[in-house]
Amino acid sequence: MSEHRLFLTAFFLAVGYFIIRLYEPFIMVIAISSLLAIATHKIHVKIERLIKNRIASALLSTILLSLLFFAPIVYTLTSIGGIVHDFDPAIVNKTVEYVKNFDYQLPDSIAFLQPKISELLDELRLGNLMNSAMSYAGSIGKNSAGFLKDMLLIVIFFFFILLNGKELSEYIKSVMPMQSDEVNFIFTEVTNVMSVVFYSILVTAIFEGALFAVLGMHFGYNGLFLGILYGFASLIPIVGGALMWIPLCAYELANGNVMEAIVIALYSIIVISIVADTFIKPMIIKYINTKLVKIPTVINEMLIFFAILAGLSTFGFWGMILGPAITTLFISLLKLYKLLKEKHYM
Repeated sequence: MSEHRLFLTAFFLAVGYFIIRLYEPFIMVIAISSLLAIATHKIHVKIERLIKNRIASALLSTILLSLLFFAPIVYTLTSIGGIVHDFDPAIVNKTVEYVKNFDYQLPDSIAFLQPKISELLDELRLGNLMNSAMSYAGSIGKNSAGFLKDMLLIVIFFFFILLNGKELSEYIKSVMPMQSDEVNFIFTEVTNVMSVVFYSILVTAIFEGALFAVLGMHFGYNGLFLGILYGFASLIPIVGGALMWIPLCAYELANGNVMEAIVIALYSIIVISIVADTFIKPMIIKYINTKLVKIPTVINEMLIFFAILAGLSTFGFWGMILGPAITTLFISLLKLYKLLKEKHYM
């Protein structure tokens, strides 16, 4: 390596370090905006072909993303604030006492768990629950301002990435130390998987949330609020919507509404968890994979499941986007390495 190339490499690394330090507070926001732009690339292209105006199509795509993805979050945060302000501790006290005094008998196969469950129920204290609830409420209030700021920045960066997406992608291809077809291979892999994951998550959350909203409105609750919360809860692996319908059942039982609690439980398990999640969700993913994605991709659902779980554990809320993206990028690089090795380039 010649001296001037060695100097240029060292100088570039030094400047790159300070660039990272300079934009460190925005790296996560830029990453999320870029991944959302990649995931919605196909839809944006269709909108741009229809409108035939770059600025208008980028603005419309940004508005659609805000309405579908961010507006429910803002509504939820403001609604939680109102609920905390008008909260009646007697409701929790009544529900806790009912749960603690509930007479139940587990089947023989799992009867060994009953002492542990009874012990956990005996440890339920209104004071502890209230302290935890107020702690969570304070945490939400403390972090909501920062979260809303991040959302605003994501929307702004998302708009400009869509507006200048073609120039950005061409420039990145030109400076990457890789062949153009290799960069296209990685971009296509990540775009396809991110599109399927993003759309399937969004559509499934809206669909299952709408089903639970109908149930909530039937029993006199704020259906929109419950539906949005259920939609977010459905994104959490393993427990999912149970975080919503189990406390609601406990509340109805505490008020002596046994039939209402049974209906909520059966509806949530049969209609949403079994019918919607087991049968309708795969159909949604198949439709998205064949209609919205240019090149259908084969997705290992267990891999995506663990990618979302790991992402949520590591990065919090945004992990459901970052987890699959990082995993897909890694797998794409492995595939590219294999192809290059087979062609004797490596």
